[in-house]
Amino acid sequence: MRSHNKIQVLKLLNQHLGVYPTPINLNWSWSWGSLSGLLLGSQIVTGILLAMHYTGHVDHAFASVQHLMVDVPSGMIIRYAHANGASLFFTVVYLHVLRGLYYSSGSQPREIVWISGVIILLLMIITAFIGYVLPWGQMSFWGATVITSLATVIPVVGKQIVYWLWGGFSIDHPTLNRFYSFHYTLPFLLAGLSIFHIAALHQYGSTNPLGINTQGSTIQFGMYFASKDLVALLILMLVFAIIIFFSPEYLGHPDNLIPANPYSTPQHIVPEWYFLWVYAILRSIPNKAMGVITIGLVFASLIVQPFVSVVQIGSPKFRLIFERLYWVFVADLFILTWLGGQEIMPATMLMGQLCTIIFFAFLLILLPFLAWLETLLLI
Repeated sequence: MRSHNKIQVLKLLNQHLGVYPTPINLNWSWSWGSLSGLLLGSQIVTGILLAMHYTGHVDHAFASVQHLMVDVPSGMIIRYAHANGASLFFTVVYLHVLRGLYYSSGSQPREIVWISGVIILLLMIITAFIGYVLPWGQMSFWGATVITSLATVIPVVGKQIVYWLWGGFSIDHPTLNRFYSFHYTLPFLLAGLSIFHIAALHQYGSTNPLGINTQGSTIQFGMYFASKDLVALLILMLVFAIIIFFSPEYLGHPDNLIPANPYSTPQHIVPEWYFLWVYAILRSIPNKAMGVITIGLVFASLIVQPFVSVVQIGSPKFRLIFERLYWVFVADLFILTWLGGQEIMPATMLMGQLCTIIFFAFLLILLPFLAWLETLLLI
């Protein structure tokens, strides 16, 4: 008898990775899920290595990062692999989410798969934000100041939450220490949620590009699709290597190469590029409290998709109106990302508000209406 049938853990891995029945007609876009898991593992490993040399103190944090870059063997590669790995991680996860939206992968009975995925995305954003604070550069400090102060809009307990996050009445050593602890802990929670996400997916099986029942046309994942995912991984590793060795600071902000100075505010405070679409929505709302509520609605509108958009036709190739509106939605996200990096002016504010309206109109009005119309036409 083979060893994977004797050992329970190996048997479980074989069932979910080796002989797991996979629809025969999956295309390349289904590789984003596997790549997301691999990149999460890469981030955890490089993060542990960085933690061995990082000092969570406001007087030494920036210097410890520079020491890692200059004095530690291969420290520069590890640091850039972690920083740029976060960008690649978000890129792959965003593509994974957009693929799920395009093929209606969260439709019943896979609601838990979609909901757990949105929760993972939200937790990723929180983890990445507090990680961005740790180098203690100018943009780290002022980004933390702006974002944590948003909690003051919560009635009654808002200020107390901010004081708890700061560990005092301003951002200082206790804040950095707490963020360091959270940033080290949350990736393991992400890993656990990812395992739950995969288990929920395997309960009902993967969807497919045609959106039809393929239970009679499946092949083993490990024998066939693992090799396709390996090709995708090699391409990703090539892109990863090019960024790390040739343009490691391209995706970062130059102000974060300056030590944090609470007495000097940067001219233009911007987060990392993968937060820009959320940041654009936040600042397009003039009222601070309404802006925070709007951000909450962004994730709420994603979570409720399986319930407000009950799709009867799985493939977008049979939903011509949806397919065209979908690409308008993708273009809207790109514009929001671009707007998030621009200075606040009347024109950018107006564009941000229009793009925000399009974002919510697509998710909460157009998708439910199209699902209802398609169901009506089928009947």
